[in-house]
Amino acid sequence: MIDRRNLLHGGLLGAATLFAPRIAFAAAPTDKRFIFIIQRGAADGLGIVVPVGDPAFAGQRGILGKVAQGGLKLDSTFTLHPALAQIGALYGSRQALFAHAIASPYRERSHFDGQNVLESGGSGPYAVKDGWLNRLLSLLPKADARAMAIAATIPLALRGSRDVASYAPSNLPQASDDMIERVSMLYQRDVQLHGLWDQALATRLLTGDLSAENGRNAAATGELCARLVAPVNGARVAMIETGGWDTHAGQNPRLAGQLRGLDVMVDAIRTGLGAEWVNTMVLVATEFGRTVAVNGTGGTDHGTAASAMLMGGSVKGGRVIADWPGLAIASLHEARDLRPTADLDSFIAGAVAAHFQLDPVRTRRVLFPMAQTGRAVEGLA
Repeated sequence: MIDRRNLLHGGLLGAATLFAPRIAFAAAPTDKRFIFIIQRGAADGLGIVVPVGDPAFAGQRGILGKVAQGGLKLDSTFTLHPALAQIGALYGSRQALFAHAIASPYRERSHFDGQNVLESGGSGPYAVKDGWLNRLLSLLPKADARAMAIAATIPLALRGSRDVASYAPSNLPQASDDMIERVSMLYQRDVQLHGLWDQALATRLLTGDLSAENGRNAAATGELCARLVAPVNGARVAMIETGGWDTHAGQNPRLAGQLRGLDVMVDAIRTGLGAEWVNTMVLVATEFGRTVAVNGTGGTDHGTAASAMLMGGSVKGGRVIADWPGLAIASLHEARDLRPTADLDSFIAGAVAAHFQLDPVRTRRVLFPMAQTGRAVEGLA
């Protein structure tokens, strides 16, 4: 077992004397909260944390090139999408940071396979059966190893040997909008079922498209999450599913709507947590990014590297972490995608370890057991 003295001598990335005093196993009760918001559908990192300072950006992006107008300038290279006003305010108060040109080990372009790798923490699709968030519970004190999924079913990231609660779990497949409308008409005059059906629809909307209902459903999801994790006996780990990020056509208005929803959701979490925001970390990540060039329908197709967000009262924010590869054709992955220069697994492991004051080496090994190389990113919180 690694103790404090061994950590002081062992080091991490050659900086143990600076970092080790904050490292410990979470043997004592913790008041820390961790929330993972997954962006299902491959969110366009180039349209979220926009590299307007890259010389090739405008030419590569075409009609998508002006997306950052009116947004917060983060540094000489990146500008934040203007729809992320509240998240931008967190960045300004050094409570948010962004990682760019980042990706999981997955290098193909299937949503299902990419999400499986992101959630399982494996090196390839279906290589690991449980999820890294469930395995995180094994690193927390037994009394605090409580997790909650805000989703129609428990997502893979939270499945495993540890018990996990969920909001309105269901094993039924997602129904089409046409089917929902037909059933709504059928139940409209039913005194007993009408109210129950309306409640079920509200639950479905909570985990759906973030742009729906002008962000009201996104705000409700954030408020619900805060109520679930804020209490002393509440969840210490939570996951929120969001959809609607697959922007193959008409990307500019669709992405703006999605980001407005994400913005109000995060702000609702922060507001709802109140004083506990300082003990909370929020991770936002997607299964992979999108193509650099715009397609013929004003959108983008499945890509590789993307961006990720880390927010919270203890996050060492106010910065963009990026080993920027550039957007010139010769710099792209397979001449079409943003090339990954950062490992999402290492980023997540470093964030979790710093937040819960865990040993980063053990944390990365437990969360991402198939990883052969790489170390947890330090200094995130």
